[in-house]
Amino acid sequence: MNLSDVLHSIQLSNNSEIVMELVRLNETTKEQGLILTSNEAKSLLAFRKKVLRDHARIELSTGVLKELILVFSASPYIDQDHYIEILNELQEIFYYLKNETEDTIGDSKLIQQMSDFYNGPCAGSLELLRSKMEELAETSRSNIVQHNSLWERDE
Repeated sequence: MNLSDVLHSIQLSNNSEIVMELVRLNETTKEQGLILTSNEAKSLLAFRKKVLRDHARIELSTGVLKELILVFSASPYIDQDHYIEILNELQEIFYYLKNETEDTIGDSKLIQQMSDFYNGPCAGSLELLRSKMEELAETSRSNIVQHNSLWERDE
């Protein structure tokens, strides 16, 4: 059994607790008319698992998903009909960016930047958000390359 399988089995054993944690976030999000059912929470967790696997990432906590829910639930561009779909896309964008920026941007800062773009210049467009966040990733990669080349000159 490889590490990924071990971690997955641990997560499965806590799955019902995690689902309940996500559903409890409804206490905050219901003010914006956004409610997660337990089946929708399970769906979000299944998508999270897929995204983590697709991006070769391991994450032991669901803190990022919870923070995405809490931060983006305040958006005027999210409604109940598209809630799960948008949260899934936001997870995809987030983990893609974590890889593209080589984890140089903290989770909360990245989520806040995503929210600022989504609610600001992107006006609720996930396509525009992807574009803006790709620009951010490009800037981050340039800074990493520049930083690394400065260190190479010292040798």
